[in-house]
Amino acid sequence: MLLTTSVHFLFLIFLGMLSLVLLLITGILVYSFFRYKESVRISGWMKVINQKISEVIVYEDEEVALDQNFALLSRSPSFRNLFLQKLVDSEKKFSGAAKIKIKNLFKEYNLRQEAAKKLDQKKTYLIAGGIQELTVMNAMEDLPKISSFLSHPSAQVYQEAQYAMVSFKGFEGLDFLSTASGIISEWQQLRLLLSITSIPENSGEAIEGWLRSSNSSVIIFTLKLVRKFQLLSFYPMVADLLEHSSVEVRIQAVHTLLSLEDPSTIQFLTKVYPDQPYEVQLEILRVMKVSKDQSCIGLLKKELSENINTGIKLYAAEALAALGYKEYLSKLSEDETSSEELIQIIKHAVQEKVC
Repeated sequence: MLLTTSVHFLFLIFLGMLSLVLLLITGILVYSFFRYKESVRISGWMKVINQKISEVIVYEDEEVALDQNFALLSRSPSFRNLFLQKLVDSEKKFSGAAKIKIKNLFKEYNLRQEAAKKLDQKKTYLIAGGIQELTVMNAMEDLPKISSFLSHPSAQVYQEAQYAMVSFKGFEGLDFLSTASGIISEWQQLRLLLSITSIPENSGEAIEGWLRSSNSSVIIFTLKLVRKFQLLSFYPMVADLLEHSSVEVRIQAVHTLLSLEDPSTIQFLTKVYPDQPYEVQLEILRVMKVSKDQSCIGLLKKELSENINTGIKLYAAEALAALGYKEYLSKLSEDETSSEELIQIIKHAVQEKVC
């Protein structure tokens, strides 16, 4: 009797587990089926959208027939979001008349409404996506709302807002630099720089303020702006930044001083060189290498012979070689008193093969 009860109990457990497995398999099959249907639907939508965009770009407005099926599909929120995404992607690939026609489609189907809705969402990627879509499609009317995201805690969001301001307003859109507390990444700096095509004459006060910012990334971006537009009047302020607490700011200041092509730059860098951190010293030596200025030869020879750091010695040797002192280096490498390390460094600098 006890054995029969145990077998019955085990049988019930087996049936329960089998039922659970069957339910799980059924659930997976149902989920996969709906995913497949969704994939097929999106694939069909993409064909319709691509055809619509192609027709609008290739043909004149009067040649594009009214598509009742497209008009019906465009009532679906999911279709509209996919259409918006495809328009934004297409706008980036085309130029001229095609770009204008794509933006006209955006207006014709009132897709600004879909993009603007994303600004009221809580998920950062949706907000950032909405800002990007409105920016690409030049939805100027949404600029006040976009500007409210300049102080958003998410870098993804505030960087899209920054880019939007500059895209819409040019140099004036950089006003956010005066209060920016978040880090402006290198990629973001590049985007902003590419969007600035000119600087107004009355911009001096703003640029001075940015060069004094407590945000190092703001200073670094401003230095790149000074380089791009050759703002020679800021040379003294740039030179003062070689006393900044940030090593990266100092390095960017060195780059900027060289680009401004002042005849006293190398002499100035030679003077401040001893008081600089190691990374900045390396950058100064790199600058001397490309400067063609002979006033730094004394410093380079001293660093090569007296500095104990291999990196410094190597950069000094390369700079001397670039400035026409290969013969000096060769004689130094043949000197019996020269160390093996120094000889190897010199051979590397003059690009001799070391056996």
